[in-house]
Amino acid sequence: MPRIVDHDERRRQIAEALLIVAARDGHDSVSSRAVAKELGIATGSLWHYFDGFDDVVRAAAAEVTRRTDERIAAATEGLQGLARLDALMREVLPVDERTRTEAHVVVGFWGRLAALASTPDAAAPTLATWQGSIHTALDEAVAAGELRTDTPREAVMTLLRSVTYGQQVVEVTEPQPAAAHLAVLDGILAPWRA
Repeated sequence: MPRIVDHDERRRQIAEALLIVAARDGHDSVSSRAVAKELGIATGSLWHYFDGFDDVVRAAAAEVTRRTDERIAAATEGLQGLARLDALMREVLPVDERTRTEAHVVVGFWGRLAALASTPDAAAPTLATWQGSIHTALDEAVAAGELRTDTPREAVMTLLRSVTYGQQVVEVTEPQPAAAHLAVLDGILAPWRA
């Protein structure tokens, strides 16, 4: 009897293999051959699950987003306001070994994903799906009196989102201690603290 393969699970495994190769060997080493070797399969087997290598790259970027969303949900469970925001930002800023490695992988994707931007939904996996959580945390912080009522929440949310990307680049180009990354967060919030 033929073995039943979960198509979605196999796609996820292939995406994870790309992430492993990128984290361990750098983006210059990422290729269909390297990904297949990581999985112990023939390179041609990848094309049963993807139309081309660009699709594998998109899937890997989506996997990073999925993992981050999962971590954020766990880290922020039961928290509100600035405590929620702090926990969330610690999952996206490069402040520990996992998020530092992730920064190197994510920054390496950006050039390739930019080249795919003309294709439908090429950028979708990289969208900061956690921006709704930032919004909620800011709203809660204002309601709880942690932030001033005139806090420009939309502008602060946009700035926080941009800072997470920027701090990832800083980590890749000139690594900083966790405190330096968190100080940027504090600097953004300082003018609005109640």
